[in-house]
Amino acid sequence: MSKGKLRIAIPTKGKGGLKDVVSDVFGRANTFTLVNIENNKVKDVKVVKNPAASKTHGRGPVVVQTLLDHNVNVVIGSEFGPGISAMLDKHRIRRMKVEPKTPVVDVVREFAFSFLKLCID
Repeated sequence: MSKGKLRIAIPTKGKGGLKDVVSDVFGRANTFTLVNIENNKVKDVKVVKNPAASKTHGRGPVVVQTLLDHNVNVVIGSEFGPGISAMLDKHRIRRMKVEPKTPVVDVVREFAFSFLKLCID
């Protein structure tokens, strides 16, 4: 993770970006809201469809590959199963838990910036 930069993925219910809420599932979330933070400022917000949302099996590898394709280095969600957790660890993607239905804007304000500080210090 380069100093002062963070790319966060938050599993979300829809396409609302910062106005959306954290999904109560990770691998089956409809979308991921990607937030780029540089020098303590939100630089970019993008919503991507989760290609694994409708899969019945094998969601974990698809989700993790999607996160890797988008250069994500931190995920913030409400739950992470053991399979997803192991894959995130393997690829050195850090994770943080928050309550489901937390507004994404609050997650970014309260957790993402504090996480960035922890990574730099």
